Formats: sequence, structure tokens, C-alpha cells
Amino acid sequence: MQLPLTQLPAHLTQGLRPLYVLHGDEPLLAQEAQDAIRAAARAAGHAERSVHTVMGAHFDWSAPLAAGQSLSLFAQKQIVEIRIPSGKPGKEGSAALQQLAAQIAGQAAQATPNAPGPGVLTLITLPRLDKAAKTSPWFTALEAAGVCVQTDPIDRARLPAWIAERMARQGQRVPAGEEGQQALRFFADRVEGNLLAAHQEISKLALLYPPGEVSRAQIEAAVLNVARYDVFKLSEAMLAGQRARTQKMLDGLRAEGEAEVLVHYAIAEDIRTLKRVKDATAAGRPLPLALREARVWGQRERLIERALPGLPAAQLASLLQAAHFVDGICKGLPAPGWPAAPWPALHRLAQGLTAACAAAYRR
Repeated sequence: MQLPLTQLPAHLTQGLRPLYVLHGDEPLLAQEAQDAIRAAARAAGHAERSVHTVMGAHFDWSAPLAAGQSLSLFAQKQIVEIRIPSGKPGKEGSAALQQLAAQIAGQAAQATPNAPGPGVLTLITLPRLDKAAKTSPWFTALEAAGVCVQTDPIDRARLPAWIAERMARQGQRVPAGEEGQQALRFFADRVEGNLLAAHQEISKLALLYPPGEVSRAQIEAAVLNVARYDVFKLSEAMLAGQRARTQKMLDGLRAEGEAEVLVHYAIAEDIRTLKRVKDATAAGRPLPLALREARVWGQRERLIERALPGLPAAQLASLLQAAHFVDGICKGLPAPGWPAAPWPALHRLAQGLTAACAAAYRR
């Protein structure tokens, strides 16, 4: 079964399941979820713990499978952790995980209603999984036999609320009304893309100020600028028509030493995708089908769905031509009417796409 991360603490108070699968690419949330499961297991008497890290194609799966067998009468309860950093267990691993899931499901089916908790708790940790992995036989078997929890990053829109909730845990809050919302937006701007640093900055507020209300001025004085940016978040900012955020993210990517060609690829790929989907719908393809064919999903899919009706085909063709010019600039080839240096050209191209999307929302 799939369990939202926010429901994990309440779930653990109701009794442990024999199998937990954590998957996602947010280190802080993954670590907190692991710690919560381990703490609940220790409280339930799981005194022993073994860790198996799957590295390479020749990993010996016999050890974690043997550890998951039923315990003897006098053995202590244990936690068996299986870490798969690549997210790809391989052919042998796929068969072993399906065998493990069947083994756990069989033990659960034989348990009586008043039986104590599991003697062996298996915790499997994985990185973010793509669609193919989530529909693979090994993952669907684990999902059916245990509890799956996804630990994805907190996006920019949800970050202020996440910060407020974390502050509330330590007895602090921002002022009511617009002042408090401005303080949370300021906080989010400083820690975007770096949730571990956000956690540290929130903890720092507890050291600097007593429980109760923390003013905007106090937050601004305490919170460092530790935001990190990536080209995927840049894509979301452009497609959402957020000009100030696009500018800030480009400045951040440049300061972090991101390669110009990679930034150009992200911008150009958005333009190419918009053009492909626009052409497909003009040819009579339904928009959902055109998006699937263009391999667009998630937040990017929702943004393109909103912007596309208001984007003229001629404007997308012009942006595509501009992306061609900037590609040459990034490779040392000048283009008439364009800045000679890559980063100013990238700024101009990105803001052109952002302005087009912002105008599309107004149409």
C-alpha cells in the first residue's frame, strides 16, 4: 500500500508492518522517515539490526533473504535494512525482492489477529523511481506486501507552509496576516532547493529566539541565503511565467558554476516541447495524448496545459529560432543582435519564454 509521508507518524503508533519501502530523492525527509521507523521498531523490541547495501551486479541476495526468515523462539526481534542506491536491483535482485515480498505476505497471512508484531521488520530504501520502476514486477510485489512511502522534495509553492509547520513543532510562529506571509516567502527564497539547510535554519531560530512569535525582522536577520537551484526548477519558473524567480534562478545557477550548455538545453527543451505539443494539437491530436507522446508529466504537464492555449504558434517558432542562436553563442559563435557572452544570451532567451508564458495566462 502507498502511504503519504505526512501520515507515517500516526501509522507507526498503530502497530508495525513487516515491510516498509522508502523511495524518493529528498535526503532530509528520507532520513527522518527512516529514523521514525527505526525508533518505532526499537520501542517494539527490535534490538538487532543488519544493513545490506546492494552494489554492483554480483550482490549476494542470500544474506538479506535469510535474515528475513522466521525467527526461532529465543532469537531477538531484528531490523533488516536493504539499501539500493541505484534504484535498479537487476535481474537477480528483482527475483529476490519478489521472493522476499511473497515470503512476507505468506507470514502475514498465517498470523493470528492477536499475534504480536513482526519478528523481522524489513526496511528497503530507494532513490526516486521513474514510471518504469514503479510498474516493475519487483516494486509492485513490494507495494502489495508492505507499506510504501515516497519522500519527494518540497516544491516552492508548498515551502512556506512547510516552514511554518516546522516552526510550530518548536513552539514558534510568524506574525498573523501579510507580515507573516512575507516572512515565510523570504525564508523560502533563502532555502529553496536545500531542505536540509532549511531544517538547520529553522532549528537555529529555536536557539536564537524563545518560543512564541518570531518577527519578520528577526527571521531576516537570522536566515542565511543557502538556496540551491537546478535546471528542472528553472523550467517550472519559466513555464509558470515567474520573471523575478527565473532571473534569480539563472543568477544562482551561474554563481554555482552550472554549465551554460546544460542551462541552454533546459530552456530549449521547454521551447521544443511547447512547439511539438502545439503542432500536434493543431493537427487534431487531443492535448492529453500530445503531452504523453511528448513525455511530459507532473508539474511541467500542468503548467504546459495552462500556458499552451495562449501561446501563438508563430511566437513559439520565433522562440525556437532564438534558441538556435543562443546554442551557437554558447559554443562560441556570434549571432547578430544577440549578446556575445553566453549568460546574457541565456537570460534573454529565458525571459523571452517566461514573458510569453505570463502573457499566455492573461489571454
